[in-house]
Amino acid sequence: MSKAPITVAVTGAAGQIGYSLLFRIASGALFGADQPVNLRLIERNDEKAMKGLTGVCMELDDCAFPLLNSVHPTCDIDDGFTGVNWALLVGSVPRGPGMERKDLLSINGKIFTGQGQAIEKNAASDVRVLVVGNPCNTNCLIAMNSAKSIPTDRWFAMTRLDENRAKSQLAAKAGVHSTAVTNMTIWGNHSATQYPDFFNAKINGKPATDSISDTEWLQGPFISTVQKRGAAIIEARGLSSAASAANAACDTVYSLTRPTPASDWTSVAVCSDGSYGIEKGLMFSFPIRTDGSKWEIVQDVPVNEFSQAKIKATEDELKEERAAVTELGLI
Repeated sequence: MSKAPITVAVTGAAGQIGYSLLFRIASGALFGADQPVNLRLIERNDEKAMKGLTGVCMELDDCAFPLLNSVHPTCDIDDGFTGVNWALLVGSVPRGPGMERKDLLSINGKIFTGQGQAIEKNAASDVRVLVVGNPCNTNCLIAMNSAKSIPTDRWFAMTRLDENRAKSQLAAKAGVHSTAVTNMTIWGNHSATQYPDFFNAKINGKPATDSISDTEWLQGPFISTVQKRGAAIIEARGLSSAASAANAACDTVYSLTRPTPASDWTSVAVCSDGSYGIEKGLMFSFPIRTDGSKWEIVQDVPVNEFSQAKIKATEDELKEERAAVTELGLI
């Protein structure tokens, strides 16, 4: 192999999203068709999870991927994060019947505290971390605060699934292909308060509102459909989004490791530097551009009164989540 392999850790590797994600990574969807990868696959320390992970590893072997240099399954997080360049934190405990959001934050908080500490202790010096497991913004905040020696610009929480959903909805309404939709910003939290910003989105290089004149739809059903899409999929499928979430994780890493197309941007939650008046330190989704190594928040995107109210609502929710995990002693 001409290039040194990139080492990628995936938590919850035998779960639904992990299962959909691993074969994409191994085939070159993250880093390109000439970049070998090592996979370090992390699962819970119980017999059922590890047996499932054994089966996943057997399937990876059976694919004979040219780019897959090695596969290392483990239930030890220190072992799992050893030498990794990218950590994809997919595994988290889902919210169950009667479970309060604070309960969910407490359970997952302990998991992400441990993972943050293990990444800091064992990962490569250039490690970057993408949190997929929900509530991903606050899980990322917890992990980041548990690994203070790792620069805050290395931590990301996934809102690309919401961006992709929003693009698809706008494209369907306008009667165009999804690739015609650009400059789609998801502001804030990956939750039902997120704000898909149609005002600044473009269709074929022109404002989306030029193609879609139905303001009532844009301000109502469009936003609520994107916000509640995950719940709608659970209702229809009986299971949460898996393949689409894995696809969005691939899209996120792909976009962060390649130059952003001129005049476009993408959405990912990063540690706020105060841009757009968002409180510093929150993991908040912004419009982002990158040169392939360093990223920046796109400045001076117009925010009107309607958008400002939506952005404030999602910021307030993230502040509430941060207060809850602070009270729990997790940050």
